Amino acid sequence: MRIVRDYQYVRPEERGASVAIGNFDGVHLGHQHVIDLARRDGVPLGVVTFEPHPREFFAPDAPPFRLMNAEARAHRLAKLGVVVLAELPFDANLSGLTAEEFARDVLAGALGVSHVVIGADFCFGKGRTGTAEMLRDMGREMGFDTTIAPLLHGDLGAVSSTAIREALSEGRPRDAAGMLGHWHRIEGPVLHGEKRGRQLGYPTANMELDGLHVPKPGVYAVLVDVLSGPHQGSYKGVANLGIRPMFERPRPNLESFLFDFSGDLYEQHLSVGLVEHLRGEVKFDSLDALIDQMNRDSEQARAALEHA
Repeated sequence: MRIVRDYQYVRPEERGASVAIGNFDGVHLGHQHVIDLARRDGVPLGVVTFEPHPREFFAPDAPPFRLMNAEARAHRLAKLGVVVLAELPFDANLSGLTAEEFARDVLAGALGVSHVVIGADFCFGKGRTGTAEMLRDMGREMGFDTTIAPLLHGDLGAVSSTAIREALSEGRPRDAAGMLGHWHRIEGPVLHGEKRGRQLGYPTANMELDGLHVPKPGVYAVLVDVLSGPHQGSYKGVANLGIRPMFERPRPNLESFLFDFSGDLYEQHLSVGLVEHLRGEVKFDSLDALIDQMNRDSEQARAALEHA
């Protein structure tokens, strides 16, 4: 997959794609439907998205809300067969373009798109004044076709990033997965920690959650993909997401213990899928009590993952 990060410098082979446009936070089933509608025989499949997310640009001090970072989003889009990813820098220049300027200068001019697919609630341009219907009309004049995709509904109602965040905040990762079409995954490098887990007999791979929506704190059954290094592969495990109240960590992170694994994962990239919330965080009176609970957590996680 080729990634375009400056629409003013687009190579010829990156032009002419049939593109889906949106933020694609989570790349959920609704997003996947929009991407599927962009597939055209003989034409590259593309996605036009923004980095940072516009909400981050306009409200930089708001609590983190993203379901995935840009790297995880690109990884997921590549799996869907996207050939060209236009990851446009959302800055003062881009946010200041009118709806017509965005359609003319970015889509028709720089990217030379042949076909555009957008959701029915899509808004664009300065002040979000452009609507899906307006883009369809502009496309007719500027040389590209436009498909407006209806919002997707599932068993739990409308499929949206907001609904997925709510499910994760309430400790319902399986409901979130039903809307995502895949397990909610946290991706990133393994960082050096305080190595307490190793001393307790449970060495963990520690990952930061900076910039991401934090699911309900507690212990989870997880599916772990090691994406780099000599131990690449898929593993089952148990993870703690939160601050570890017994050790009073200042900010939440994710600590994953991989079953039946031996090796060093420092600085390797992991993708950790949350499968089931087993319990909330608890402050234990002693290390022995903590170890006993970790043993029970591991048994419960293995049972939860048996048919995951």
